Amino acid sequence: MAIIDSQVHAYEANTPKRPWDTVPNWPDHVTGDEMVAAMDKVGVDGAIFISAFSMYRYDASYAVEVARAHPGRLAIVKPVDPDDPNVADVVADWKKTPGAVGIRIMLRKDSGRAPDDPGLDRILRAAVRHDFPVNILCWDNLDAGTAVIDRHPDVRFIVDHLGILQPRVPPAPPQPWAELPKVLALARRKNAVIKVSGACTLSREPYPYPDIWDPLARVFEAWGFDRCLWGTDWTRAFAVVNYEQAVTPFLKTDRLSETERAMLMGGACAKAYGWSPKKN
Repeated sequence: MAIIDSQVHAYEANTPKRPWDTVPNWPDHVTGDEMVAAMDKVGVDGAIFISAFSMYRYDASYAVEVARAHPGRLAIVKPVDPDDPNVADVVADWKKTPGAVGIRIMLRKDSGRAPDDPGLDRILRAAVRHDFPVNILCWDNLDAGTAVIDRHPDVRFIVDHLGILQPRVPPAPPQPWAELPKVLALARRKNAVIKVSGACTLSREPYPYPDIWDPLARVFEAWGFDRCLWGTDWTRAFAVVNYEQAVTPFLKTDRLSETERAMLMGGACAKAYGWSPKKN
């Protein structure tokens, strides 16, 4: 089965042509070509390219360019704006975009956005209409994320990054898995799957991060491997792990059977997004 990374970010350098909204602690550039080269180096067949909200907010034009250049390798997901009264039309247009496989909502605690926000309702009704899965970023805000998922049982949700706030710089916090009980409870929602993305950043031990496997085993047991989507969250994870270090532990561990590995590292992602890579 193909290996599919469920979340990567690619972007150009910060220039007046396509300026960044904020400047995170990421490399100066990781273009689509550079991302594909990094994937090739470690045997990753394809990836879901999430347009970088930190830099480009709701403008996914660079993702569209990259998908056009790498049509079989990178599928694309666009963040959409709950405050845009025409967001349903944005979702409809995105559905027509080559390579588009989903949309994303940002439900961070600092947004103060309520689960019954009318803009979220508009987005999620449009997602159902156009048969799009919805990535939901609700780390450090799992109660609100759970409420949104419960409010929209007909939406296919993909919970970003284990639902757990992850560090941008080492070390991991003293109790990186403190929210795990809420993550396990969320597994009862059958309209949701979960990304096991950025997991290596939660380790408090050096590479190959052996302390991630016991908590991940609980995630796998609660959610089932067919609802767990492995991913690196690179380049967000850049200051903590490099791309190879985010991939290799999952390829090499003896904590997964070959059947489990194939589902976790590709099969579940292909099912959730309805997309599989094709090498040119």
